[in-house]
Amino acid sequence: MDRTPLDRLAIVLVVIGALNWLLIGLFGFNPISDLFGIDSFIVRTIYSVVGLAGIYSISLLFRQSEPIEENN
Repeated sequence: MDRTPLDRLAIVLVVIGALNWLLIGLFGFNPISDLFGIDSFIVRTIYSVVGLAGIYSISLLFRQSEPIEENN
C-alpha cells in the first residue's frame, strides 16, 4: 500500500511527539517547551498539530491493504 504525503507527515509528527514524551518521562526534559517557551502560542500549536496527526494516524490502522501481485 502506498502512503500519501499526508500519511508520511502524520507518522513523522507522531514519532516526534513520542520522542518528546520519552524525553519527558526519562529525564524530565521537554525540548519543545525549552525551545519555544513554557506556555507560548507556538508550543500549544505544535502540541495541537502533533495531536491531530495522532488522531489522523488512527485511520492508518484500519485501512485495507492492497493485495501483493506476483509476476510469474
